Amino acid sequence: MTAIQGAPPSLDDLKALAEDAFRTIPAELRQHVENIVFQIQDFPDRQMCIDLGLESPFDLLGLYSGVSIDQESVTGTPEDLNRIFLFRRPILDYWCETGEVLATIIRHVLIHEVGHHFGFSDEDMERIEEQE
Repeated sequence: MTAIQGAPPSLDDLKALAEDAFRTIPAELRQHVENIVFQIQDFPDRQMCIDLGLESPFDLLGLYSGVSIDQESVTGTPEDLNRIFLFRRPILDYWCETGEVLATIIRHVLIHEVGHHFGFSDEDMERIEEQE
């Protein structure tokens, strides 16, 4: 029997990596998202998969849930918290398949989901991601 060299990163490990990665996002973006809750879970739940028409729960690395700033109303009240979900198992699968640095993957997913919060285009998010 072969010994396992190390356990895969846990939910807490990914949360710590996400918190570190979030600090690397440019300050002008970061300062506007203090009210977002980061939630780490193994997979998107069944309803998320249905709502997004996913073929597999491995198809989603992250998800923004809430009302984006460009859609908020001064008089409106969001029904739920603004949250960014990071899905551990799909992220770890992607990490193993690509060989990319795990922290880089998490930073990419965070920027993409924060971008949704602001209603940014994919081009905007790529520009932000290139900033160190």
